Amino acid sequence: MENALYNNESNMQRTKLKIGLALGSGSARGWSHIGIIRVLEEAGIVPDIVCGTSIGSLVGAAYADGQLDSLERWVRALTWQSVIGLLDLSMNGGLIHGERLFAFLRSHFNDKDVAALPKAFGAVATELITGREVWLREGSVIDALRASAALPGLFKPYQIKGRLLVDGALVNPVPVSLCRAMGADLVIAVDLNSDLIGRHFDLSDATEEPKAPEPPSTYATVLDKLSMKLGRLRSGPASSPQMPSIFDVLSISLNIMQVRITRSRLAGEPADVLIRPRLADFALMDYHRAAQAIEEGERAAHHALYEIKELSGRR
Repeated sequence: MENALYNNESNMQRTKLKIGLALGSGSARGWSHIGIIRVLEEAGIVPDIVCGTSIGSLVGAAYADGQLDSLERWVRALTWQSVIGLLDLSMNGGLIHGERLFAFLRSHFNDKDVAALPKAFGAVATELITGREVWLREGSVIDALRASAALPGLFKPYQIKGRLLVDGALVNPVPVSLCRAMGADLVIAVDLNSDLIGRHFDLSDATEEPKAPEPPSTYATVLDKLSMKLGRLRSGPASSPQMPSIFDVLSISLNIMQVRITRSRLAGEPADVLIRPRLADFALMDYHRAAQAIEEGERAAHHALYEIKELSGRR
């Protein structure tokens, strides 16, 4: 009897757990997902299910399709000027239309059906009219990414099957629940926004804006100034404080929203392992800082490796 019990326990330990990876929202901070995935794979931890919200859906889809190498090469080559060049100013539904960016993604990365990807993949979006959480598990990958990453006020909402969809971070910034629903036994989640509230801003040089070479056109100049403001607190000396710009208020408010919603969702739907890179110094549009973000993702993943190996039986 004891031998039979021991054998059953041994068989359970040998049973391969289905691992899910939930990649969270966070705009430019999302390049750190690449470093996290690299460390996991080097340690022999290969997720079976990948889910993402917003920027997490972009990195997750590239990984699920075997395109992570191509994505990493692209993001490491991004400069501030090339980021601005991918944006198209719009005043209809969002400051950025998004056509230029996603046309570029469509031309550089294979646009498949979500259900046809080599790894099981799902993205989270929000239905604008009803506020419902929407799980995108079929249809065009690029369409799913456009909807999942349509940050309100910045990118235009995206329509799929008659529904206007916006960024999934409004309802589920770290999609642990979607991983569970897709069959994950062990969920590794990545929260990119845990240290954003109450962060210390270095205001010593806040009166000077970063200098960049002249962009090629008038609309790019407008976007350059707009983007440099996003996520950077503008303030004068402590003796004569100034009000933050409208873009600072928008960015900081989005950070507060994401942090609060993330904490609430993770309290009710906890991950088995939670990885939290330290990315408070990244502004909303710092997509050109991929190398630093990837490095911080690697550091955070290494810190969590022991716990992941213990839970997954890969000691």
